[in-house]
Amino acid sequence: MKSVVSTVVTAADAAGRFPSSSDLESVQGSLQRAAARMEAAEKLAANIDNVAREAYDACIKKYSYLNNAGEANSTQTFKDKCLRDVKHYLRLINYSLVVGGTGPLDEWGIAGQREVYRALSLPTAPYVEALTSIIHNHLLKISKSLIWKRA
Repeated sequence: MKSVVSTVVTAADAAGRFPSSSDLESVQGSLQRAAARMEAAEKLAANIDNVAREAYDACIKKYSYLNNAGEANSTQTFKDKCLRDVKHYLRLINYSLVVGGTGPLDEWGIAGQREVYRALSLPTAPYVEALTSIIHNHLLKISKSLIWKRA
């Protein structure tokens, strides 16, 4: 899983050198932000069901046609799977907060889900809407509260 630390070490090793001072500054910055990231990860995990439901609702509000017969959200089973997928993305966001990088989202979320959605002919725009809702309604608020708390 890619993180600031693994990225720095991998780059230095590939170049056959020790990490540079700017590499080490990058790692130090990541470590200094670790407490805030852990707090954000805790808040997200504690509210996972509410955050996922709000994101799902925002998605369905914008793409209400998905509830029509034969569409991707037309049965209770499909609805449950959609909510499950939103929670999966939230878990990957949580992992990204923990490692201090986008590795979990890049490696497991974006690439993997793209293939699944293509194979199943599922629309991706509703998931983008759900994640956008999460960012605006939850993650930005958590970030702001952590910034103000530290100031």
